[in-house]
Amino acid sequence: MGNDIPGERKTLLGLTQIKGIGYNFATAILDTLKINTNSNIGNLSDDNVKAIEKLILDPIGGNFPIWFLNRRKDIETGADLHLLTSDIPFTLRNDIERERITVSWRGYRHLSGLKVRGQRTRTSGRKGGAVGVAKAGLVAPKKGDSGAPAADAAAAPADAAAAPTAGKKEVPTAGKKEVPVEKTK
Repeated sequence: MGNDIPGERKTLLGLTQIKGIGYNFATAILDTLKINTNSNIGNLSDDNVKAIEKLILDPIGGNFPIWFLNRRKDIETGADLHLLTSDIPFTLRNDIERERITVSWRGYRHLSGLKVRGQRTRTSGRKGGAVGVAKAGLVAPKKGDSGAPAADAAAAPADAAAAPTAGKKEVPTAGKKEVPVEKTK
């Protein structure tokens, strides 16, 4: 099937590495061919490998039920198929594109990026944007940002900002103009 599966892998898990074959399908294949699911995949004989490939390519010929296949009643051919590897995303893209072109309801939902299968959208399925409530008001300045424009900050002398007035204590207040206060003994 175009996949290289390490030989030390168990047969059951090794088959699931092929896209389009899940755990149940792999179990059904190995049970039909009467191959031990616990044996290593490297220990399979060439006849077993060919039988597995044949069953994967034609599951209907191996008497698998139709509900086991992953593409029933194909729109273009009307046949029951089991898609593998790169056929899966290719067919999915074609189906979505056909729905978009016909502007069906599903195509419209695909086009708008909304949920397609009738799920609720009132509270879930929100993509992008912030989660929660944004607080109204001013944005707090970044750390180290004095709030003054860069030109004014460069023009202020460094010594005047660093040395407070002698004998007076400054009391910081939030959002108000700072007023020097004299010390009392």
